[in-house]
Amino acid sequence: MGDHSCEWGAWFRTQHENNSWDKVPSSFDQAAWLLEHTALVRNVQSELEENGQAVFIENQNHFALRGSVATLGGKPDIISTLQGKGVIIEAKTGKPNPYHHVQVMVYMYAVPLALHQYLGMSFDGKVVYKDHEVDIPHSAVDEKFIENMSNLIRRLASPTPARRVPSPVECGFCDITSIDCPEKIASDTNQAGETIDF
Repeated sequence: MGDHSCEWGAWFRTQHENNSWDKVPSSFDQAAWLLEHTALVRNVQSELEENGQAVFIENQNHFALRGSVATLGGKPDIISTLQGKGVIIEAKTGKPNPYHHVQVMVYMYAVPLALHQYLGMSFDGKVVYKDHEVDIPHSAVDEKFIENMSNLIRRLASPTPARRVPSPVECGFCDITSIDCPEKIASDTNQAGETIDF
């Protein structure tokens, strides 16, 4: 989960995936983010296509990998391939966050298992920010990463609630209200924004 200590929020969303719940109003400007994100994705797409790569974006990349205890779903921003080699890319318009790397690594693991056209293919990863890029080699998705990811999925899919770890920072960015999470710490600057489901 990158730098997130409170797994309870992710557990709650997992348990209520098909149901709605009251969310904290967000100051996040969805329209501005969408325009900026789309422009960044299109720029990366154009560069890749100029280099002769096959490029698939966003909804073309949606997957659902069904496991024994849960279904892992996601939608990588970009999947590019060239001569049997693939790269999974996420475009991020905000500040760098370790969570971004974890998200790409989950995609690197799941895409070749969930999407038949990539069966057996090895993927590198990349996080593209407005001013720099971070490469993630396919070797980063090793046995330890897969074990940790599998354990997290089992915890989130469990009927036993995850432990709450309230803090001003995490609660300030969480869209779950104090009605559903009585331990939520009030914040003067709630900025619940981009919620990313793998």
